[in-house]
Parts: sequence; C-alpha cells; structure tokens
Amino acid sequence: MPRQVRSWMFVPGNREKFISKARASAADCVLLDIEDGVLPAEKAEARHMIAAAVSKPWTGGPAVFVRVNALSTPWLKDDLEQVVLPGVDGICLTKVTRAPDIHVLADMLDALERRRGIPAGQLKILAAVESARGLLNASQIADAHPRVHALMFGAEDYALDIGLGARREKEAAELIYARSSIVVAAAAANILSIDGVYPNLDDPAGLLADTNQARRLGFTCKSTFNPRQIEVINQVFSPQPHEIDYARKVAQGFREAEARGDASVAVGGQLVDRPILLRALRLLETIGEK
Repeated sequence: MPRQVRSWMFVPGNREKFISKARASAADCVLLDIEDGVLPAEKAEARHMIAAAVSKPWTGGPAVFVRVNALSTPWLKDDLEQVVLPGVDGICLTKVTRAPDIHVLADMLDALERRRGIPAGQLKILAAVESARGLLNASQIADAHPRVHALMFGAEDYALDIGLGARREKEAAELIYARSSIVVAAAAANILSIDGVYPNLDDPAGLLADTNQARRLGFTCKSTFNPRQIEVINQVFSPQPHEIDYARKVAQGFREAEARGDASVAVGGQLVDRPILLRALRLLETIGEK
C-alpha cells in the first residue's frame, strides 16, 4: 500500500483496456470491479481478466483491490475462488449490513489463503456501507475483524435505500449525517474512511466542492469511477502548503515551550495545546517529517 492513500478508482473488470490503463494511473488504489460495473452475463469474463491482470506484477503502481458481489448474491463464491491470488491486496465486500457479513468473508479468505499459499491475514477487507441498516451498524462492521482496512460509503445505493431523488443537489447536504457517521465509525476503529463517488463527470467545480467537503468532514480518501477526477482528489487529500507551514510553526513553538516548561503555546495569536500539536505532527509525518 502507498504511504498516503488519497484516491480509489473503480475499474470494470471486463474491460482489459481500462485495466491496463489503471496500472499507470495516478490513483493510489484501484478497485477492479465484478459488481455493479459488470453485467451478470459478463461476470465470468471479468473474473478471468482480473485473474490474468493480477498475475503480472503491479510493482510501483496502485494497490489492487477487487470489488466482489454481495453475500446475498449467487456470485460471491465464484468471485473469490478466481480472484484471491497473491497479486491482490484486498477484497471490497459490497452491501455490508452487519458485522457477521465480515466474519463470513474473513473465514472464506482464511481458507483460500491456505490453499493458495498466501500468508495468513494478508488480504485486507474494504467494507462498503450502502444502506440504512449498514449505516446503523457501521461501528460494529469497522470493528468486526483485524482484516477490515476501511469503510467505504456507497452514497448512491444509500440514497436509493432511504428514498432520495435521482439527482444530487449541490453539496448533498442530505448526505452529511451518513458521511459523518462513516467517518466516526472508521476513526474509532483506526481504519480508513473512503467517501463515495461524485457522479457528475462534467462538473469540475462540483467535484472540487464535494471533495473539499469530504476532507472537511474527516474522510481520509475518496473514490471515483473516472481517471479525470483523480488529480483533484489527490490534490485535495494531500497536505496543503499553508497546512504544512502552520504545522511546522506549531511543532517549533511547542519545542520552544517545552524548553521553558510550558504545556501550551500561542501560534499566530491562537492558543495551541497538545491535541493541536498531535494533529500537526500527524500531518508532518505524512510528508516524511518528524
């Protein structure tokens, strides 16, 4: 996995051209898809193409996850049988509604890792929360198993489940509660939180506003269906120059305060205490500074 994960890109598993391009994309992680992006009649071909793709080293490229079909479908077992391979970093389980869903997948991965000679526990689980029931159980899902690496918010399926309209309105205020709930559940479990896609590919201003809002809400990264959106997502979810400058001032101010025996310091006229220091140090760590 890359040091800093900002962007996740869905790639239809039955489109070899798209899979090849994904290797060289700027996305931090790709989600090779066998679920909603692939029609039922083409799922077998998608499994075959994904297996062929991950058999070749992706050295230096994005981390590779596979988005499989939900437990409630007849396709999950075949998905896992064909794509749980040494070149896969993890599995994205869709339509997760409760912690036992994770337990079932973890048991299946245990067995497949043993059979394939993959180190035990190597494959991570990305849990996609896409319903009201899943949202209510998000904290239990996040804590369900050590394999759980991230929660992903499936905004469009969630909107369908609670009866929202087909068109997203501006900054999607109607989704703030759900998005914040995902962030809190993931943070409590110390795992990643992945915001859902921004569906309008021809609205760069809307994408920027939506991505900025996701970061302000506390998401650690964001997903997309299209490589045209990756640059904006990566830029927004990277430390900004003014943030780095302020973090450095906070760290330096605290070093000087500690030398004086003080537990807090004023930076730019603002009183800064230890929680702000720790946030500043965490930001500096993402860019390799101590």
